[in-house]
Amino acid sequence: MVAQAVVFDQRRASVEVTDTAFTARYGPWVVHTSLDNIAEVAVTGPYKLWKVIGPPRMSAADGGLTFATNAERGVCIRFRHPVPGIEPTGRVRHSGLTVTVDNPEGLVAALAS
Repeated sequence: MVAQAVVFDQRRASVEVTDTAFTARYGPWVVHTSLDNIAEVAVTGPYKLWKVIGPPRMSAADGGLTFATNAERGVCIRFRHPVPGIEPTGRVRHSGLTVTVDNPEGLVAALAS
């Protein structure tokens, strides 16, 4: 597979898919994992506006993290093994990540291949 990038705001936020890894950046926050740690992906939305405006949000229900720039549509990514992301020590881990991107279907396709 050729390295692909699916970008949502290159200046401060991005999602990158390479041959072996997935990386999402949202300001100073980063989630990075190998592609084999991705269990499932799906296009989701719309979202409640208060859940997507501002800094990343962590779900109290499942520990999932949200990097969002709009309330319309995004991609929910579930991990086989939780990953660090919300704080710098890596003690808090997340079972999933939701990102809003310009092309949700393209990101799903890149992660599913």
